[in-house]
This record gives sequence, C-alpha cells and structure tokens, in this order.
Amino acid sequence: MPNSTVQFGGKRLTIEDIIALTNSQTQAQLSDDPAMRSRIDAGTKFLDTLLKEDGVIYGVTTGYGDSCTVSVPANLVHELPIHLTRFHGCGLGDYFDAPAARAILATRLCSLAQGYSGVSWELLERLTLMLNKSVLPIIPQEGSVGASGDLTPLSYIAGALIGERDVWFNGSQMNSQEAFKQLGLAPLKLRPKEGLAIMNGTAVMTALACQAWHRAEYLTRLSARVTALASIALDGNSNHFDELLFAVKPHQGQQQIARWIQHDINHVEHPRNSDRLQDRYSIRCAPHIIGVLRDALPWFKDTIENELNSANDNPIIDGIGEHVLHGGHFYGGHIAMVMDSMKTAVANLADLHDRQMALLMDTKMNNGLPSNLSAAAPERQAINHGFKAVQIGCSAWTAEALKLTMPASVFSRSTECHNQDKVSMGTIAARDCLRVLELTEQVIVATLLAAYQGVQLRRQQNDDLRKPAAAVENMLADIAKEFELVTEDRPLEHELRAWLKRIRQQPWALYEE
Repeated sequence: MPNSTVQFGGKRLTIEDIIALTNSQTQAQLSDDPAMRSRIDAGTKFLDTLLKEDGVIYGVTTGYGDSCTVSVPANLVHELPIHLTRFHGCGLGDYFDAPAARAILATRLCSLAQGYSGVSWELLERLTLMLNKSVLPIIPQEGSVGASGDLTPLSYIAGALIGERDVWFNGSQMNSQEAFKQLGLAPLKLRPKEGLAIMNGTAVMTALACQAWHRAEYLTRLSARVTALASIALDGNSNHFDELLFAVKPHQGQQQIARWIQHDINHVEHPRNSDRLQDRYSIRCAPHIIGVLRDALPWFKDTIENELNSANDNPIIDGIGEHVLHGGHFYGGHIAMVMDSMKTAVANLADLHDRQMALLMDTKMNNGLPSNLSAAAPERQAINHGFKAVQIGCSAWTAEALKLTMPASVFSRSTECHNQDKVSMGTIAARDCLRVLELTEQVIVATLLAAYQGVQLRRQQNDDLRKPAAAVENMLADIAKEFELVTEDRPLEHELRAWLKRIRQQPWALYEE
C-alpha cells in the first residue's frame, strides 16, 4: 500500500511516490525538515535583499533568454513574471490527461521544494493544495524543446496559479480563478523569480518519464507471462529457459526473465522436450529480448529519480551561502537519453510479440494448432478466420512503434535567437516513449488473448499437456471469466479495448522479486 502522504522537501522522492500521487492514492505534504525550511526562507530573503540593493539577477531584473541584456526597471520587476507566463501560452496539440497533469504538478513541486529556486512558502503551499484538491492545469503537449526546460507547457501551471488559465476541477473545465474561488482562495501573486522558477525546468519530461518507467516495468513482467503462454500453446521446448543454461550468460535481468518463464511453464516439475530441438527465436530468445529492458530499468530509475530530486531551474539561488548561480540545469539531456533508450527497448517487445502472434497463426509453424487459432467446428472452419486480422493489427502497431524509435535527442534545434542553440528534445522523447508504450501494450494484449486461445485449443488436443504454475492457471481462469473463445468470427475491438484498459491498471501481481 502507498504511504498516506508523500512529503516534499525532506527526503528523496521515488517514481513510486509520483505514481501514487498521479493515481490519487495519497496526499502531498510539505516537509517540516528544518534544513529545507531554512533554505526556503533564506532564498526569498536573499532575493529581497538583492532587489533592494539593485543586484542584477537573470530573469528578475533582466529580460529572458537572448533578452538577458535588457535591464528591467524596478517598478516593472513584479510584472515580469506575469509576462513570462503570458507570452509562453502558445502550446498546441492534445492536452495531457489528468494523471499526467498530476504527475507534472508533483514533479515541479519536488524540484522547487529542494530550496534552491528562491520561491516562497505561499507558492509551495498552493502547488500542494492543487495536487490535493485536484485543481489540474490543462496543459498542451506540444511546444517544448527541453531547454530552457519545459517553458511553454509549464507556463500553463504558472498561468493557472495567477488565475489566467483553465483547469479541470470537480469534473468541469473552468478558469483557475473560479476554481480557487470555490475553495475560498484568491489567485496567487507571483514574486520576482517565481514565474521563471515554475517554468524553467524539466518537470514535464520527468513526470512523463516516471509514468513511462512504471508502465515499462510492468510490461517486462507481462511480456514474460505472455511468452510462457505462447510457449505452452506451441508445445514448445521448456529446456530453452533452464537455469543452468542462463547461468553461463550472467545478465541479471535476462536471468530473471528466464526464471519467471521457467516457473510459469513448470519446467522443473514437468520438463518438456518437443519434437523440435530448438524453437524459433521469438520463443527461445525471449529472455534475451525482454531482458535488455529488464536490465536497463534500474539504471533508468536512478537517472529519472536524480532528475526528479534536482533543482533544475536557472538561476540557482543559494540563499544560505548568498550566491546566485547562473547555469543550465534546465537542460533535459539525461531524461532524453533515458526516454530514447527506453522506447527502443520497449518497441522490441512489440516486435517480439508480433512474431509470437505470427507463429501462433501459421499452420506451418504452430505445431498443429488450427489456422489463425480459429476455434470453429470442423464443418465451419472454411468461413471462420479467428485472430487473422488481429495479427495484421499487431503488425501495424509494431511498425508504428518501431518507426518512433528514432532518437528525438539527435534532432536538436537552435532557437530563441541562438541563445538556446543546443537543446535536449527531452519532452518529445518522453512523449514518443509513451506512444511506443501504448502501441506495445496493444500488441501484448492481443498476443495475450491469442495465446490464451492457443492454450485452450492445445488442451483440447492433448490432455497430457504440461501443467503450468498455479499463478498461470489462475490467470487463465481469470481471462476465461471475461473472454469467450473465438469459435465464430466476431468483432474484437471492444474486447481488445476493455482488456487494454484493464492491463494498464496492472491487475495481476506478476512474480515476486
């Protein structure tokens, strides 16, 4: 069970913390850690002192980006953050859904709560309230190059804070000023630097990366289970997953996947040598393919969580040491690299299961199963086509996933009068990764249902078929409650969509570590 609260500012947050907040499973709370509170208080005090002494601070007493040489008169300093939120209000494309908006809010709050952004308690408290009361900014997905961070999408959070953008609240879309009014609050007045602090960072790409990691981790488990079902349906050679075999190639994630499949097909109790000495690669090499992603997940997690727990705006305000540090922490290169790498590994799962589907369909390769896995009676087989079109769909979804594996990070563009002359494209990489995950989930769900049908057809042929692990039997029984064998052709779209929705809720606790 998730913690009842996630504390910001006192300890490192995890991907699991962000997911719990994303799914409204827990509440956000600001830490009472004395060191964090000292940093927050010192940062705002130091900025106030600098303003009184006419200190030059980027984005506070100067314009933004290439306009940093433009001095802002003291009487206009308090208006500057408002203009920043306004001129970046040009995002396009689809809007992020509510879970993504929650993840973005939580990720930005985590960064600001590090205490190096020069923001006030009032801002941190308002972001916390927006999370807990589900006042969710409506944020367009397109418009960020990933440096200077996610400026345009994050402007929709800053604009919502001051009452100038729309939010979802209590099931309705409304102006944020109205939502705050219903909560008995006025819009926030941003202090100097606070507009920049909210917008100048990697919160969008990092939030999406947290969601992507959570989905990818589960997919490695589901992919192993689907492979086990496919192997059973094909009456495959269980020795391909033997522990001794994998002991001599010690990639830990690969070994873990092999153990899971070996356990599922009950190789130790019921070893099975089929007539084929070697199954095709999409069965025999599945641990090696899934294992690439499984082995990369810990490294991905460390990198994402380092970004999550970083102060990543500019300038950094060290209030205690009284330093203003101008740099480039808004650059999303680490997230871009993780997302580009993850989407390639995930797309390989789509390719794997598309090939498993092809094996299951084809009487030249499926070891005696009916063509296209049709369960039709013999006298009606001529007009029934089972999963034929679903396999075509899998090929289409896989092709699109593979097409999206082109690294986004190599498409840096020089923008903003060549001030941002090398950018990360981290947010585009993250959005690509989520799309690849969506397509791969579609392929895996289709293969899951096809493999289930294949197992049942194989059992009709052979009562002596090996008995899988209890967890696999339970899963087969669970599927049987809601999915009837395709005996007569029927449209499967609505069933596929329903199972896709269910899979994304991660219904089965697959494997213990």
